Amino acid sequence: MSTRRPNSLDKLGLENIGNIYYNLSYDELQAHEVNRGECKISTSGTAMCDTGIFTGRSPKDKYFVDQSPSNENIFWGDVNRKIEKDTFDELFTLTKEQLSGKDIYIMDVYAGACKLSRKSVRFISEVAWQAHFVKNMFIRPSEEELKRFEPDFVVYNGCKTSNKNYKEQGLHSDVYVCFNVEENVSIIGGTWYGGEMKKGIFSMMNYWLPLEGKLSMHCSANVGKDNDVCLFFGLSGTGKTTLSTDPKRALIGDDEHGWDESGVFNFEGGCYAKVINLDPKSEPEIYGAIRKDALLENVVHDINGVVDYSDKSKTENTRVSYPIEHIENHKDDMQAGHPNNIIFLTADAFGVLPPVSKLSKEQAMYYFLSGYTAKVAGTELGITEPVATFSACFGEAFLPLHPTDYAKLLGDKIDEHGVNVYLVNTGWTGGAYGIGHRMSIKDTRACINGILNGSINNAEFEILDVFNLQIPKALDGVKNNAVLNPRNTWSNKADYDASLAKLASMFIENFNRYNDNGSELDYSEAGPKV
Repeated sequence: MSTRRPNSLDKLGLENIGNIYYNLSYDELQAHEVNRGECKISTSGTAMCDTGIFTGRSPKDKYFVDQSPSNENIFWGDVNRKIEKDTFDELFTLTKEQLSGKDIYIMDVYAGACKLSRKSVRFISEVAWQAHFVKNMFIRPSEEELKRFEPDFVVYNGCKTSNKNYKEQGLHSDVYVCFNVEENVSIIGGTWYGGEMKKGIFSMMNYWLPLEGKLSMHCSANVGKDNDVCLFFGLSGTGKTTLSTDPKRALIGDDEHGWDESGVFNFEGGCYAKVINLDPKSEPEIYGAIRKDALLENVVHDINGVVDYSDKSKTENTRVSYPIEHIENHKDDMQAGHPNNIIFLTADAFGVLPPVSKLSKEQAMYYFLSGYTAKVAGTELGITEPVATFSACFGEAFLPLHPTDYAKLLGDKIDEHGVNVYLVNTGWTGGAYGIGHRMSIKDTRACINGILNGSINNAEFEILDVFNLQIPKALDGVKNNAVLNPRNTWSNKADYDASLAKLASMFIENFNRYNDNGSELDYSEAGPKV
């Protein structure tokens, strides 16, 4: 084990630190995880951890310090909640007290593969598997880079403490995930969920980069042999990770990217995939990535370490993180040129949107700001039909700035680089959830292939009523071309028309929130009409 200590240790504000485990190797981390009783090892050699009572993020416990000048840039509301500087200082003290007098793990990593735009981030935790998670998810510096590493931002993960005074402080709960932009610090308490660290840095990249004129994006990306780049935007469950992991194309990254003057680059050094109902036949690359050095979260397994991926008794949000090197066909430097194609993914549980639509520039802006997908019936008590979900820019939960700030940047780049934009529905066809069925992965792949090889541009198009979307009449690889127009797949056309109008009304109502942002971003005319 390396005995080197991190630079600027005296600036951390921790007292009586025990052993400092600094940027441990994968073998060292796994030994710590097992010896400390944090993890079991699966039959594939993968470490398996539980994240406690929190198996997902706690968005209502996320706060930014209300102070100048960042408070003039932050778009305050339900996503970005205010916390007073005095309250933050109390929680910062609580967090440092939790980490003091302990053995701690320090990981120094980069966020951003492009050296022109990357940030140096230091993570501090007392949990070995959290250090493992960070090692998987961020970019690992070389030994030479570590010698001169100075953090731009520091994350203190005090997950074993919690805030008992939250009621007096007017906060939501005893969990806290707080960001101090001016001091370049974030603190975590009350939750063990590793995704808070990943998405916390994504939120900060979403603050820093647009202010530099660079676009930050919640998307996956891959590149073909001819250096053609494709971006896949989409919310959880739409297929963003699955569809971008393609043996014929090199993966740049599966979740978070930047787009600067040199092109597209990954923020991360690994992938974070859902594994509920994971099938090695339909997702062989992800299944194959679950091996030694990967980290499984909240999966159910037997005493021999055999994982049951169909078991959701702990959570439906079972996950695996793994270094991008576990995907055989990946881009080594995790960056490429400017995109040729952008795909917006939606899982439409109403079953009314086409498998693929070609968007105009104005429609692209409309659907980017809408960020639509749908929850299915039965996921929550009392839900008996699909529920529309709109998340601006396909990642509203992680946007510190106003959504239109990101949309302006996207629009400028679409114009500058002549990018083609498409809407792909990976959701239901032949009826809504409970009546119809999920879109065939083969048909979805055929639509994606048509976009990537350009053959979709040779298709004859028709217009979908109400939404005015251009949809191809035929595509190579689609088993039954009738599926390309969703109305053809419904036995009751009147029911389809009613559902189409209902979803259109939801889009219109949601987009009303952008009506006060001036004519520059008034793209309501590009949306559906009822």
